[in-house]
Amino acid sequence: MPRLDEVANIALRVPSILLLDLLYKCDVEGLTENLKAKNEDMLFKYKYVIWNMFYIAHLINLVVLILPLRHIVTLYLHVLVALLLYMGHQISKDYVREEYFSFSFSFSFTPTGEIILSTLCAFLMKTRKVWLFSTHMLPLLARLCAVPNATLLTVNTLSMGLTVAGIALFLLANLFVPYRLARAAYSELLQLEVIELYRLLALGISLWNQFAVPALFSVFWFILFAVQLCSDIMASSASTTYQGILFFLLTSVSECCATPYSLLGLTFVVSYLALGLLNLCKFYLGGYAAVQNENVMHRGVTEGVTLLLLALQTGLLDMQALQRTFLLSIILFIVLTSTLQSMIEITDPIILALGASRNRSLWKHFRGLSMCLLLLVFPVFMAFKISQFFHMDFWLLILVSSCMLTSLQVTGTMLVYFLFMVELFRSDPIESLDEVIYWVNAISRVLEFLVALCVVAYGTWESLFGEWSWMGASVIIIHSYFNVWLRAQSGWKSFLLRREAAKKINSLPRATAEQLDRHNDVCSICFQEMGSAVITYCGHFFHGSCLRKWLYVQETCPMCHQTVRPAPPGQRPSPGDGPAAPPQGDRGYLESVIGHFRCTKKKKKNFIERERNGWCLNSAHT
Repeated sequence: MPRLDEVANIALRVPSILLLDLLYKCDVEGLTENLKAKNEDMLFKYKYVIWNMFYIAHLINLVVLILPLRHIVTLYLHVLVALLLYMGHQISKDYVREEYFSFSFSFSFTPTGEIILSTLCAFLMKTRKVWLFSTHMLPLLARLCAVPNATLLTVNTLSMGLTVAGIALFLLANLFVPYRLARAAYSELLQLEVIELYRLLALGISLWNQFAVPALFSVFWFILFAVQLCSDIMASSASTTYQGILFFLLTSVSECCATPYSLLGLTFVVSYLALGLLNLCKFYLGGYAAVQNENVMHRGVTEGVTLLLLALQTGLLDMQALQRTFLLSIILFIVLTSTLQSMIEITDPIILALGASRNRSLWKHFRGLSMCLLLLVFPVFMAFKISQFFHMDFWLLILVSSCMLTSLQVTGTMLVYFLFMVELFRSDPIESLDEVIYWVNAISRVLEFLVALCVVAYGTWESLFGEWSWMGASVIIIHSYFNVWLRAQSGWKSFLLRREAAKKINSLPRATAEQLDRHNDVCSICFQEMGSAVITYCGHFFHGSCLRKWLYVQETCPMCHQTVRPAPPGQRPSPGDGPAAPPQGDRGYLESVIGHFRCTKKKKKNFIERERNGWCLNSAHT
């Protein structure tokens, strides 16, 4: 039953949105102009009546839309009873006319049908007073009493009048029901003491979930799209090619986003489609368990909000059908690019973890590589297709550059993955693997920076020597800040960190073979045996590459948290039996010795199983 309530909660509200959408499309101004052209007096009589009916229809549909489910069900039951009564009167009316003009009407079916209608109305209204809904049977009773045919017309009119009077009395008796509902809702708000902002926000979220707004508008849009598609198919007679079919679908979609209600529906539909695509990507890469780990940034909300903002910013609703189709195709292209970027964010850690953790499942590697190939080829295909439809300008270059950036990111990820796999099949580890990965990532970032710089340069040149606009200038400024300046700043900081870390590592003494034998321990960072090591001034041994990675994050020793500083120029210590002892009274030296002996070999090996996976992931991202 809860599932049935959810379906009814959506299905019974959809007609209100459909009527609101139709009311928005109504050309009331055109109707008043036609009345004015026919007769000025007619315009004076009916203008305000038409506008009042227009506003009242909006109000009624909005009230029905926000009613609780039980009241909507009651409303639909009353509407259904009214339709059944109308059907009963139509049957009686047809019977009377047939009796008056001829004697060929089938009398045997009419009483049975009228009795069924009356019983059904009483059942829907949950009452046993069937006679309340039997006024449409008066002509039949009069016919059974041998009333003349001329009198049957009067009896039929009388029965219709009685039904209308009963409906009017019912409406008058329930005239203040909307007022009572509004008063009850207001009392509930006062009981909740909705004063603070977070309470209002909680109330809004509760109403959002209660009315199932995303699902409601999505169902509304799908109904609208199905009707539009059927009408377009019936109107179309010529067979179309693949390109024609794509344009045909885009035209149907653009026709279904001509009002604010249909645009909201398309927004939620795109959000659901993006969520489904991202969940499909997660399921393909990691199985059902990966779908359960929901990420707030990968729920399709970004794609839906992007479409809505771009549509409002570009004035999509005010355009003609053909212009709206082309603009919508560009907006959907941007949304699809955003979805691909989210798919890269999902795929990137998974494929790098497969390489770093040395997973030997061929099926997992195949799924990761196939997804990377898709994300590498599909953006290039999209950029090629859209460049064929539109003339190259600044806006199109931004779209094409976003596809290029997506492909560059995937290329860098795949290169790092292949480096991990090469190390897997080697008998001994690659000492300079960290350097190679760094330069692969650096080259990838440099190429991304150059692509963004080319876009800014082209946009600046077009603004100076072509058509200048405030919108284009603002986009250039935003693009320059986020995609050029921030990228350059991040790359420069990374370079400085790496140079500083290399400077510190080079200033530290290297451990001799005798010192390594006497130390007889693993590296405290990677927990691997040490064939070579550097010695910090606090007396701890580490792999040089491991310590360099650590120094990217913080400038302290991993064991005792003393600051690791480079030696002054010309004073590089030579490796001896151990690091030079600090001056007397230095508490840092005592703490370092205590920290070194506390981290025994047994504790380190017990710690390996907890930290190995985390270290592999950190290595993959470095």
